[in-house]
Amino acid sequence: QVQLVESGGGLVQAGGSLRLSCALSGRTFRNYAMGWFRQAPGKEREFVAAISWSGGSTDYADSVKGRFTISRDNAKNTVYLQMNSLKPEDTAAYYCAADYAGSGSNRADSYEGWGQGTQVTVSS
Repeated sequence: QVQLVESGGGLVQAGGSLRLSCALSGRTFRNYAMGWFRQAPGKEREFVAAISWSGGSTDYADSVKGRFTISRDNAKNTVYLQMNSLKPEDTAAYYCAADYAGSGSNRADSYEGWGQGTQVTVSS
């Protein structure tokens, strides 16, 4: 069973940066496309970014394009989300997810493994 552990969340002022990490264990990391989703209180979980197994293809939500960058290190079994120019509306719990043999979908139901989440809070 795939296991995912996120880290790197915290409290940051608007305009600041954070880098989230997500480590996969229990399966072969390079077999998985990876995604980041987020959920704010009272809102639906939403797609943030995704990356193919090779890292050659990425996708972003319009709300984060140009500010967030997803990347992966297959040697470290880790996917990253670099978040720059953070805004208060980016405040949410951020979850990474794994999609076996996928290409990096923006649909949550494409993913079969989820982490516990890491909280990101952006103050104005």
